[in-house]
Amino acid sequence: MTDRPASWRMPTPKQMDKMASLVGKNVPQKPGLAPDADLPAEYWQALLDDPRAEARSVPSGAALRLSQIHQHILRVGCRRCARVVEIQKVDAVRLYGREALWKDVGRRLLDNTCAERTGRHEEDGCWPAFE
Repeated sequence: MTDRPASWRMPTPKQMDKMASLVGKNVPQKPGLAPDADLPAEYWQALLDDPRAEARSVPSGAALRLSQIHQHILRVGCRRCARVVEIQKVDAVRLYGREALWKDVGRRLLDNTCAERTGRHEEDGCWPAFE
């Protein structure tokens, strides 16, 4: 027979009665939605009324085309190796075109000079952070 710590003992009848009286008190009064049910209109309205909903529609700096960026110096850094690459906007436009996305240009700039090569496609390359 093994000796068990005091925390492993069976509850007393008084403790079991107390636990039994608490069963069912935390059950929600209204049942939840079925998995395939439509969400209520109040839910969607709350999402639309949230001020953060408007912020999502504005493109981030990385999603802008070069012609939409007002800065003269474009900078992209790598979160993996902490390397930073800068290029003047006029040079980026000359090399990649006015309609090129800044995220694509930044990724190319980092990948062209990447020092982190392991030979595995999933691990190679830099992780861009656009500034």
